[in-house]
Amino acid sequence: MIEIDGSRKSGSGTILRLSVALSSILGQPLHIYNIRQNRPQPGLRPQHLEAVLTAAKLCEAKVEGAVLNSRELWFKPKRVIGGKFEAEIGTAGSIPMLIMTVLPICIFAENTVQLHVLKGGTDVSHSPTINYMRQVFLPVLKRMGINANITVHKYGYYPKGMGEATLTVEPCKELKPLHMEEFGTLKAIKGISVCTFLADRRVAERQATAANNYLRERGLAAQIQTLNDRSNPLQKGSSIVLWAETEKGALLGADAIGELRKTSETVGVEAAEKLYAEISSRATVDVHLADMLIPYVALARGRSAYLARALSDHLETNIWLAETLLGVKFKVEKVNGLYKIEKVD
Repeated sequence: MIEIDGSRKSGSGTILRLSVALSSILGQPLHIYNIRQNRPQPGLRPQHLEAVLTAAKLCEAKVEGAVLNSRELWFKPKRVIGGKFEAEIGTAGSIPMLIMTVLPICIFAENTVQLHVLKGGTDVSHSPTINYMRQVFLPVLKRMGINANITVHKYGYYPKGMGEATLTVEPCKELKPLHMEEFGTLKAIKGISVCTFLADRRVAERQATAANNYLRERGLAAQIQTLNDRSNPLQKGSSIVLWAETEKGALLGADAIGELRKTSETVGVEAAEKLYAEISSRATVDVHLADMLIPYVALARGRSAYLARALSDHLETNIWLAETLLGVKFKVEKVNGLYKIEKVD
């Protein structure tokens, strides 16, 4: 049985998510304790609980301890067959975080997986936005042979959530290694600025204009699509995601979310500042993508490598878990002011 102390490293939900995913893929039972020990509200929150229960459906796992606020869990997986599934978070808990838990499991299913997620947050704090997942995360995974897409039915924001999305994943016979070691020349900066039931205040346009202006002042041009969404009358909100592509294949993303008493202009500038920091560093992936890719490069055959401008707690945690559970080896070294993350062959 896999034994994991959830208080190690970051002591966050990423340990739970990745442990459950790898347990499902390996077909080995998992016992995890001290779940989210280092967070203000330790234990399973609604989005973590639903992620565990959804993973259990995917691999027909027997689960003990899967209740709200639980700090200890036993997870005994069987086969990952595939098919159609439904998950319901019931709060503004993050849909992208739930997707991050189950996506590694889905690629090892015998058949295509279609997961319909209801009543959650598509664009909430401490999580990638749904359009970051669609425009940055999934395109990089596609290079590794993973065919997955996310359809947004309803955008959902804090505090009510009520967002809705469908994840579709095709089985992947073999994960290809990832080689992103050169920045090259900047090719394009793109973006999507979304607001839901805020068109009268031109929120999407104002976010996009502010981001564009910030980048233009620094000699960069961006093409930002605006979307005045009307999918969710129960919860107004907004977000913006920006991404930069280079001719060598580097892909860097950044996002920001609208909040009460936070102007649309502030939201746009926040995303642009983050992206500019990534571009200026000449990394090949942004700081968030760097940790999100770890389980995939760990599971891929052969050597993978990419460059990040910083080492996050999540990155170090994911490397520790991948090395512990999969027996792979990572090497992290400073190269020209960047961190080279390499999965050793």
